[in-house]
Amino acid sequence: MMNASLSVAQMSASAAAPQRAAIPGSYGWPVIGPLSDRLQYFWLQGPQNFFAKRIEKYESTVFRTNVPPAFPFFAGVNPNVVALLDVKSFRHLFDAELVDKSNVLVGDFMPSVNYTGGIRVCAYLDTAETKHGQIKDLAKDILRRSSSTWVSSMTTTLDAMWDSLESQLATAGAGGSASYIFPLQEFLFSFLSLTLLGADVSAFPEIKKSGHIMIDKWLAVQLLPMMSINIVQPLEEIFLHSFSYPFWLVKSDYQKLASFVENGAGETLARAQTEFNLTKEEAIHNLIFMLGFNAFGGFSLFFLSLLSSLSEQKPGVQEELRKEVREKLSNNVLSFETVKEMDLVNSFVYETLRLNPPVPQQFGRARKNFDLSSHTTIYEIKKGELLCGFQPLVMRDPKIFEKPEEFVYNRFSKKSGGDELLEYLFWSNGPQMGTLGPSASNKQCTAKDAVPQTAAVFLAYLFQRYDEISISSGSVTALRKAK
Repeated sequence: MMNASLSVAQMSASAAAPQRAAIPGSYGWPVIGPLSDRLQYFWLQGPQNFFAKRIEKYESTVFRTNVPPAFPFFAGVNPNVVALLDVKSFRHLFDAELVDKSNVLVGDFMPSVNYTGGIRVCAYLDTAETKHGQIKDLAKDILRRSSSTWVSSMTTTLDAMWDSLESQLATAGAGGSASYIFPLQEFLFSFLSLTLLGADVSAFPEIKKSGHIMIDKWLAVQLLPMMSINIVQPLEEIFLHSFSYPFWLVKSDYQKLASFVENGAGETLARAQTEFNLTKEEAIHNLIFMLGFNAFGGFSLFFLSLLSSLSEQKPGVQEELRKEVREKLSNNVLSFETVKEMDLVNSFVYETLRLNPPVPQQFGRARKNFDLSSHTTIYEIKKGELLCGFQPLVMRDPKIFEKPEEFVYNRFSKKSGGDELLEYLFWSNGPQMGTLGPSASNKQCTAKDAVPQTAAVFLAYLFQRYDEISISSGSVTALRKAK
């Protein structure tokens, strides 16, 4: 791969000065336009093709369109957005002086606050709101305090997960397999409850057994109007995307999760109240959201993508990763410090985040009129317009990334200068490199660094434990233990 800084510099130097133009695209007729776009988005094209085809149609990475949810039972939800689908235009979504993030986590539609205890949790607050800073500071404090035990807690929980998968494989016999999807979620729920809340699930038998399933249901019922399930159509459109679901479907589970936090995370709750001036209720429901939506939901999707990416690589890639891990772990002790030295492992993690960001869309509402620039054009944005970025396409920007559709495991390697591309890697509500990082004044994920580091530990653990891993369709088919 060519030197990253050189390729970007050449691209910038050769680009013509941006020209001013009107934003292409339209919203169509009321009701008909949004419904037509919704059917294209979910049914006829799929989310990624939906945006990609409009880039081709308008010959522009910035255009007007509609995004779900829409018609018939979403009163007060406006599906009109300005799509931003290249890295340069996408950056505007993270400028707090330009965009308001209030109640736009998933677009103009906001799930009922009943799902979060009647409280607008941090994800729905704008940076200008005082409460946003208090909760963000609490999250940063939690990560700081847990950092010393994060890896040891993780590896202990991973031991139990992979011991179980090995046992299932042995029972299945030759040609058998063991699904890792629910074991992975059980591991994540147990590990994250301990590190983020200070709550040991083993003291709560029902939560230990079913907590991850409760979170799955709670997330699904909130997000179904925006999720592409890819089941039999038109049943999906009729029953999943036409209306929002009532909270009572998961009320009992949510109350059990709230009780778990109240009784199991006493020390964390006390700090939230005394040091960060939150009420007990605010603390409980924000902690559930941090645990369930931000951490468990994000890591579940990310680690599944990580394992899927691993399964799709040529055998030599596993060999290179394994070699690097064994060389850097000469003392056999996993830590954040040791994985920081694993150039290929970290690049593999970043490339997975590039192609499969856990949260595919970002939204922001214009605070004021301003000029928005793509690589080639300047557009006028009006105050109040909703901006939408679809990250899987933004992270395939051919003006930034060579072979943008391919998984290049060493793309972000320091040895090739690829680490400079981290300035253009967006998955965390901001770039991976080049800003001051998460703070009360922005919406960047508090775990911007902890997430890729945790994924690097996860990969390093696998290649410390196994010489070879065979994976297919969400299942482990073979594990060859390290000699």
